[in-house]
Amino acid sequence: MTTEERYRAILSNHLPAEAVDWVYGYVMQHKMHFHIKQRRSSKLGDYRWPQPRHPYHEISVNGDLSPMMFFWVFLHEAAHLETHLLHSHVLPHGHEWQAQYARLLSEHVAVFPAEVRDKVARYASRVPLNRVLGRDIEAIIGRRQGEAEQQVLRLDDLPAGSCFRLAERPSLLLKSLQRRRSRWLCEDAGSGRKYSVSARAEVVKVAVGGE
Repeated sequence: MTTEERYRAILSNHLPAEAVDWVYGYVMQHKMHFHIKQRRSSKLGDYRWPQPRHPYHEISVNGDLSPMMFFWVFLHEAAHLETHLLHSHVLPHGHEWQAQYARLLSEHVAVFPAEVRDKVARYASRVPLNRVLGRDIEAIIGRRQGEAEQQVLRLDDLPAGSCFRLAERPSLLLKSLQRRRSRWLCEDAGSGRKYSVSARAEVVKVAVGGE
């Protein structure tokens, strides 16, 4: 098996079949370092632009995602790469990034299943992007591999003012205060210390006044 065949086989384990060729070509075109990571509850993917000690584009995506969610996240990070090539010193998820993400999604609407295709098309049809519609799409495509029956509770599933513990840091008892873009401002129920927590962080809800 050639190196390309091995690479494509790995991608085939994580992506919809219709997206494998495009993602492989995109990685090769930009000579990027692409990593499939173990589960990270704080983020689903990330992008790093070239720097003197890091002279290449780098994208990572969590490997425990469903194929559709994996592709959704890859396009999200690819939009960061595209924005970096076109602009400098812009907000991470500002108008420039949203325009690139909308363009990439609109070019690949047909890859998504019929049940969500119209939503993806509407989501990509205008900037600024509709965050509520985006979360709706993620709720449909976002189950992990083999997680068809298991419901994962995320911070975004709880209303503001909820008390919860982080699945990866259960010693903290936090209260959500306000959503800020992709994160929540939260407060330690004991010390009052403030934390910024990913909206996608896995949580365990705690009854008010409970431990």
